[in-house]
Amino acid sequence: MFATKDWLKASWYAGRDLLRPVTGGSSASDIHIHQQETPVMVPIRSLGPSYRERITQHLLQLEPADRYLRFGYAANDEQIRRYAEQLNFERDEIFGIYNRRLELIAMAHLAFSENPEHKPCAEFGVSVLKQARGRGFGARLFERAVMHARNEGVNMVFIHALSENTAMLKIARNAGATVRRDGSESEAYLQIPPASLDTRMTEMVEQQFAEVDYQLKKQAKQFWDFLANVQEVRSGVQHARHQSAE
Repeated sequence: MFATKDWLKASWYAGRDLLRPVTGGSSASDIHIHQQETPVMVPIRSLGPSYRERITQHLLQLEPADRYLRFGYAANDEQIRRYAEQLNFERDEIFGIYNRRLELIAMAHLAFSENPEHKPCAEFGVSVLKQARGRGFGARLFERAVMHARNEGVNMVFIHALSENTAMLKIARNAGATVRRDGSESEAYLQIPPASLDTRMTEMVEQQFAEVDYQLKKQAKQFWDFLANVQEVRSGVQHARHQSAE
């Protein structure tokens, strides 16, 4: 059993990590600017089988060039639907970021190896809608996936990407991954340490925070949808009265 002081320390670090600023870069010249930014929490939620259709719709919204970078080929709508249908939620882990309208604007797929000889390995893939770019969502999803991989006993995370996918390879390099280029394709791999009390506590805190955030957004959306319906009914009644008065 963990000592109380260790538990409190881990909880403090977990909460502190959630308050890191979301930015589009991490160069040394930006440090002064980052320190002045207001911390922003990024709720990253684990997605289950009931969200398969939302995942499909998210991927279908990707533009042709983004589909090419995400899948390594010019995936059409049918191929994307097939990919979403074949997602194994029992084996793999899917993470998502929602906006206030509950639209899935960023998604990551952490695929665990099916080969018993490579159980300690997992592969990472990510997609971010065009309107949500430049906020560091891809990097935050990678951090979240790596933390979950550590807690699941994985010691190596791989990224297979086209060499022209500079954004994905930059995320890997910034995380300390080794990147090897082989013509039009590149392979990045990150060796990660074993899980710790800090990583386990951080994942628990982030899961709880993301769930609370999602429920609040869901309630807010339901409320605004209700108001919109009421306004629509009122407008219809007023229009009917105006017509009858004529």
